Amino acid sequence: MDDSTGKRTTPQSALKVNKGIDQPSQVNEQAANAFRLRKASLLKADEYVKGILAGDRVLLSRAITLIESSLSSHYALGQQVIEKCIPHSGQSLRVGVTGVPGVGKSTFIEALGKHLTGKGHKLAVLAVDPSSEISKGSILGDKTRMETLSVDENAFVRPSPSAGSLGGVARKTREIIILCEAAGYDVILIETVGVGQSEVAVHSMVDFFLLLMLAGAGDELQGIKRGIIEMCDGMAINKADGDNLNKARAARVQYANALHLFPPPATGWKPQVTICSAVMKTGISEVWDMIKSHETLMKEKKFFQSNRNQQQKHRMHETIKEALTSHFYDDPDIQSRISELEQMLTAQKMTSYQAATRLLEAYFEKTENTPPPDKTR
Repeated sequence: MDDSTGKRTTPQSALKVNKGIDQPSQVNEQAANAFRLRKASLLKADEYVKGILAGDRVLLSRAITLIESSLSSHYALGQQVIEKCIPHSGQSLRVGVTGVPGVGKSTFIEALGKHLTGKGHKLAVLAVDPSSEISKGSILGDKTRMETLSVDENAFVRPSPSAGSLGGVARKTREIIILCEAAGYDVILIETVGVGQSEVAVHSMVDFFLLLMLAGAGDELQGIKRGIIEMCDGMAINKADGDNLNKARAARVQYANALHLFPPPATGWKPQVTICSAVMKTGISEVWDMIKSHETLMKEKKFFQSNRNQQQKHRMHETIKEALTSHFYDDPDIQSRISELEQMLTAQKMTSYQAATRLLEAYFEKTENTPPPDKTR
């Protein structure tokens, strides 16, 4: 509408809205800025080590993040921290826990973990989370499934992405074990993703290898694979409660009988089978007693340290293989020749063996007098 001067005016409304009170930010900017600064800044190796030896879980977590980093600038610093922590490591009992998805590994580890912290132990849980082959990301949800253990002052739960490493086991797990031991954790539990070759990798870094099984999920004996059974030091049939208790007892007898078919190991230890319920917290102490019995026997017969020595040698050879493989495929000339030879394979102009031979010959000819860069990460 127009006023007397002909100017356009806005009609008055009977509804009046007050501006109200300015709402505070939902983010504590001061704390957020401090966190960003702390996260972005790198400390000196001695500062990380001092915090780790003092049991500072924040610095332990930051050191682990440094070890897991793929940035080359972090590698040298991370190795310095590890080197300084090695003299303070090696005093823990390392236990690997594996089993098919759905067997209840996370629930079992929480039940066992609370049992151990209740007995005065300091526990570190390294839960390896599977990484997506597409996005390369991980949910890292193990910590959320261990709600009670995660807030226990005597427990340190660290989920880590598998990052595409062999069988889903994080490549840095062995180095993280050293840091946790230096921080005073006397029991290290390593959970695998339960797929493929992850069990082989975990077996090469632990003192006791525990296999979790289920009863009532089909023919128990059909679930036995020679490789995994030969590696395990003990079996625990989980979810032995309610209507499943009798099935678990029957499965225990079947597994125990099957284990007798395998030749006894040189250590003299006979793998045992027990039943438990992680939800009901039953049978957990029996599982721990089995693990401790194994440790006692291994130390009495001098196999405990010799086994760790063999694991160190195994890791050295694995590191060499990883470094050579990485250096081979990172070579630009090899990458271009691979594409060319793949096309020839598809056209059936040569065999796979011939193609591999040509690539290796080209690689060794080029690198004959050129040492490979450090690819041991």
